Amino acid sequence: MMRIGIDARFYGSVGKGLGRYTQKLVEHLEEIDSENKYFVFLRRENFQEYVPSNPNFKKVLADYGWYSFAEQLFFPKLLYSYKLDLMHFPHFNVPILYFRKFVITIHDLILLHFPTKRASTLSPFLYWVKFCAYKLVIYSAIIRSQRIIAVSKFTKQDILSRYSVGENKIAVTYEACEKSSKESLQSRQQILKKYDIIKPYLLYVGNAYPHKNLERLISAFSEVHGKLQDLNLVLVGKEDYFYLRLKEEVKKNKIKGVIFPGFVDDCDLGAVYQQALLYIFPSLYEGFGLPPLEAMERGVAVICSNSTCLPEILGDGAFFVDTKKELEISEAILKITSDESLRETLISKGYRQVEKYSWEKMARETLEIYLENK
Repeated sequence: MMRIGIDARFYGSVGKGLGRYTQKLVEHLEEIDSENKYFVFLRRENFQEYVPSNPNFKKVLADYGWYSFAEQLFFPKLLYSYKLDLMHFPHFNVPILYFRKFVITIHDLILLHFPTKRASTLSPFLYWVKFCAYKLVIYSAIIRSQRIIAVSKFTKQDILSRYSVGENKIAVTYEACEKSSKESLQSRQQILKKYDIIKPYLLYVGNAYPHKNLERLISAFSEVHGKLQDLNLVLVGKEDYFYLRLKEEVKKNKIKGVIFPGFVDDCDLGAVYQQALLYIFPSLYEGFGLPPLEAMERGVAVICSNSTCLPEILGDGAFFVDTKKELEISEAILKITSDESLRETLISKGYRQVEKYSWEKMARETLEIYLENK
């Protein structure tokens, strides 16, 4: 029997995409592994969210902030006290002072590809100090880990191109998306009203960091809106510094038809997806690209960037464009909104593409990696 630790401080909704990955990993490991002992480390804010369903799983309070000095200085001491045979860090933030066996999951290297002050609210000096610290932590984690789990072949190649590690050290385990429930028409309409969303609309769900390329999307949409004046663009995401900056740009340039509903509860998000005319994902860099896959599962045609991992993950289920070119984005929107046959074909192919991914499969492959590193 192995004693396995999982850093689940990102667990659940507090950790966004990382949180979902961690949550699904723990949930499915509980279902498939009754042989090993697991210690699931959580922060105070998500400690009650996780309720173990397997007696071999024990939750442990590790209330250390992400990327903090406490994480680097005090978290290792707590981990040592549990005498773990293997620790899994589902992100690169591995304490430099932790020297026992561990594996890591690398979702992407966005930080290294977009190291711009524009992506931060910090002063230039503090930003670059933080950036250098991140680089050191990532390097240390990658070099010292027993194995590296990458969420796509693209991410694996990205790691290999930047770090001196053997190809066999990196395993690819794909993420997945959940099956959604279908609300009644009346319920769906009420949800749209709740968030002031007006049909017909194009949809984007996610954050507004610069690499998400939303400024180009808005500019391309403004061209489309001149021809299709009843069409709206809905940008779903928590109202933070980056979304506020985007709203100011829309207001300043007097662009009509752009709707910012802010954060949408998970219980409502399915209905917002299902009623969209199209889902658009213009991101310039992704490690996996879960939101367009979620749109496919909910029966929405997808226009997507042709960069990084996205063709690998979405296959023939999306309409790919070079999203560095606003004209290509606007032409794709006009083409698919006017061609119902093409839209239905994309929806059908999208359903088939989604079936290729499974959280249970991801968990089984991760468990095999644990067992290989006893």
